[in-house]
Amino acid sequence: MQKFKLKSLAASVIAFSAVTAGTSFAQEVSLDDIFKVSAEGNRVAQASQTRIDGVNEETNTLLGQYKVVLKEIDGLRVYNAQLQRQINNQNREMGELRDSIERVTLIERQITPLMARMIEGLSSFVSNDVPFLLEERDERVQFLREMMDRADVSPSEKFRRVFEAYQIENDYGRTIEAYETVLSVGGGDRDVNILRIGRVGLYYQSKDSSFSGMWNPGSSSWEALGDEYTAEINYGIRMAGNQTSYNLLRLPIVAPE
Repeated sequence: MQKFKLKSLAASVIAFSAVTAGTSFAQEVSLDDIFKVSAEGNRVAQASQTRIDGVNEETNTLLGQYKVVLKEIDGLRVYNAQLQRQINNQNREMGELRDSIERVTLIERQITPLMARMIEGLSSFVSNDVPFLLEERDERVQFLREMMDRADVSPSEKFRRVFEAYQIENDYGRTIEAYETVLSVGGGDRDVNILRIGRVGLYYQSKDSSFSGMWNPGSSSWEALGDEYTAEINYGIRMAGNQTSYNLLRLPIVAPE
């Protein structure tokens, strides 16, 4: 009876040992699997985090670029608005210039005949005026006539020259001048000094002061003067040459009718 119990007990111990050993093996296999699964999960998680970090970095980069583009767009809007204002102003100025060009063309068509009449009027005036510096004044008129036919001279320059010629003629009427020339007086051509006092008096005197005369606009001729005017004319010639002080001159003049 005791042997049977001992055998039963031994069998129970062996069975318990077998069960216990199987249980430990099952537990050992399960932990390895768990560790492997855990490691795999960690690897997947790291890979996912890496991808997330990459996407996040790329997103931040794109966001920064987007903000930069927005600033550039704002700057371009301001720049385009400024350019548009400039274009509007330029269009307005172009319109004004077109109007000015049209007016200039109209004025040019009107001013050209006027200048031609002014030149002919100046020529007639010189011919009928007191006969001083005739060669110089005739050359000036001839230059103006030739200038009017030149295409390389602008209308404004032509008008300036014509106006300048009129100004020179105008200045003759309020200046005193002396110069040398040759006159046909006393039966021949003589070297004389001419004294011009504005346009009211034109006188001549020989180089040796031996004879003197004046221009008579009434008869349109040169007339001899007496010796009493020799000193006065000589003094006037020296006045015109800035060789003496200005003073009153007692000389004959022909009063206008």
